[in-house]
Amino acid sequence: MELSRRTLLAGGFAAVLGGTVVACSSGMDSGGSAPKKNTATTLTLWCWPGGLGKSVVDDTIAHFPDPKIKYSEIGGDFKQKLITTFNGGTGVPDITGIKGEDIASMLPQAERFVDLKTLGADSILGEYVDWKVKQATTLDGKVLGLPIDIGPTALFYREDVFTKGGLPGDPATIAAQLKTWDDFFAAGVELKKANPKALMVWDATDLYDIVVGQGTERYVSKDNTFIGDQDHIKKAWDTVVKAMTLKIDGKTPSGGPDWNAGLDQGTVPAHIGAAWAALDIKSAVKKTVGKWRLAPTPSGPANFGGSFLTITKNAADPAKAFEVIKYMLSPDNQAKAYVDAQIFPAAPAAYDKPELKAKDAFFGGQVPIDVFGPAAKAVPVAYQAPADDAVGAPFKDELKTVQTGSKSSDAAWASAVSKAKAIAKRQGVQ
Repeated sequence: MELSRRTLLAGGFAAVLGGTVVACSSGMDSGGSAPKKNTATTLTLWCWPGGLGKSVVDDTIAHFPDPKIKYSEIGGDFKQKLITTFNGGTGVPDITGIKGEDIASMLPQAERFVDLKTLGADSILGEYVDWKVKQATTLDGKVLGLPIDIGPTALFYREDVFTKGGLPGDPATIAAQLKTWDDFFAAGVELKKANPKALMVWDATDLYDIVVGQGTERYVSKDNTFIGDQDHIKKAWDTVVKAMTLKIDGKTPSGGPDWNAGLDQGTVPAHIGAAWAALDIKSAVKKTVGKWRLAPTPSGPANFGGSFLTITKNAADPAKAFEVIKYMLSPDNQAKAYVDAQIFPAAPAAYDKPELKAKDAFFGGQVPIDVFGPAAKAVPVAYQAPADDAVGAPFKDELKTVQTGSKSSDAAWASAVSKAKAIAKRQGVQ
């Protein structure tokens, strides 16, 4: 498959989960010295491939000829390259993207970035979904970035496989009948009886992040206390393990060749993912165009992905840089970015633009925004601490041991909690 939004996001998660220290401090050396100001002759902008819509970038460059915008797509480990540049003190961009999974680890380094409220951001913050703005807001109220996009989730499913297996195919009926995870799993059991190769859950360990994301708490509280052993995480754990116990877990991680093939063959008849996953599914399938449908995520929406544009303290003209990101991330331009590359708008005003109201033949003529729009507005607000991703990593690792049968759920849970507590303690979490 071509390089996708999923691939790009996965690279970011690998960087976060690969080392426990990085997730806490971001690896940046504050140094105590004032940032070196950039020259005023150019305005430099960094992002990763696929992070911004091409037509929006081109239009923004044309709209702001003085100073000239120099746009650079930075491949590979974007976060690490940005950190290395910050620590080196030279070549720091005026404006830089920050991936959603990395923003929490950047908040303790707020001195590296301009508080956008000092540039007048209060006048436009209301244009974006509140929960996303909060992700880029420090506990003392500094706003470090404007949202590029978000990743509200939905159920993608094969209408033909569902109906042949005795399930409803109509999206409205699916929405009414599959309201909870128990409903979804029960439908999976029925589908498997009719079609043993069609397993409702593509990969239970992938599902875990979505279930956690449906809650209002994660692994570390705002007062820096470890809460990963509490009921909200155990409930998410038990939900995922239930899919394994019912034997409707396809054990087919998303984005891989088996997942791609399974989408067409019907062995992966459903997927719960962010709006941008539509691009992955569309690029993977060849035989099933028009057979896919969309419905709300069982048990409520979650968010997976979504990034920010920030202004660094190195910027020669922060006010001009703010005008650039305000223009680039306006509702009109967010709608254009969605058409470009399924970059889902963080500004709800974009949802009423003609570009987002079009019917999609891939989904049988459905209008995707009719599913994703309400989900985007209803994503629960959950505090994500700088250490959160690293502290949460052992839970997914241990779920894989349950999936393979090498540990019981109880033993794996105890191990996950123990490992998570140890990581939390090393990172200064109480």
